[in-house]
Amino acid sequence: MTSSINRVGIVAKRGLHGASEHLERLTSWLRDHGIEVSYETETAALAPPAFRSAMHSRDDLPLAVDLIIVLGGDGTLLGMATRIARSGRDVPMLGVNFGSLGFLTETRIDEVYGTLDAAVNGTATFDERALLAADAYRSGERFDSRIVLNDVVFTKAALSRIIELVVSVGGGTVTRVKADGLIVASATGSTAYNLAAGGPIVHPRVDAIVLTPIAPHTLTNRPIVIPGSEVIEVRPYTDGNNDEIYVTYDGQSGYPLQKGDHVRVRKSEQRLRLVKAPARNYFELLRDKLKWGER
Repeated sequence: MTSSINRVGIVAKRGLHGASEHLERLTSWLRDHGIEVSYETETAALAPPAFRSAMHSRDDLPLAVDLIIVLGGDGTLLGMATRIARSGRDVPMLGVNFGSLGFLTETRIDEVYGTLDAAVNGTATFDERALLAADAYRSGERFDSRIVLNDVVFTKAALSRIIELVVSVGGGTVTRVKADGLIVASATGSTAYNLAAGGPIVHPRVDAIVLTPIAPHTLTNRPIVIPGSEVIEVRPYTDGNNDEIYVTYDGQSGYPLQKGDHVRVRKSEQRLRLVKAPARNYFELLRDKLKWGER
């Protein structure tokens, strides 16, 4: 297979000074293979001056390259995933983890050149991940749209009591959740906040969306897995109290909801491609991260 990768962008976690020497080696390797290198603006400051190249903001980088290398953790990759989705381009990402292995940044630094070589030569394997699209409405008008990889989360303010949310699927009411919050997660996001809240692990190739209450008031409010083709609507239930309900997107940004607001979440038509580390599969990653089988 012929590679179509001629331009590679590099993004490092903000303030990751340990990436400096790796930026030098990566840049040299890519240039030796005839590939143009572009740095995200803040990442360029981490690189030795002699190796600094073209620079783009995080928002603009997906428009300028054919592959993005992320140096850092899952949070850095999530931020770039959202930006790739907003760009409308099909730009794959290679996540390189610094520290403990990530669920998304699954390539270790000592594996990066073998994985990168496969990507450049057109022999790499890609994981295609479903994205979620969320639209927020106020007074019948859409006022915000987001695309996320992991989850849309509804939580209470720090001093609020238990919040109530009316949850509908496909236009029909499912339940009224009384809890500290609610997680609407993709299969990929099932191993993020959803897992910490007691939700199920869903293999990323399963076409599903997970609804998981956070610390529900009643034990009968349990996580539920629904088909990925459904549209979920979450509407704060208000009875006159002034408790604030916040919606957050991939843990990166969010805002308070007002009385009467509602958010609709569905599977996006866009998908994200991640370059797979050839040395391990999904279940090996789970065993490593969750310490399965250890005593």
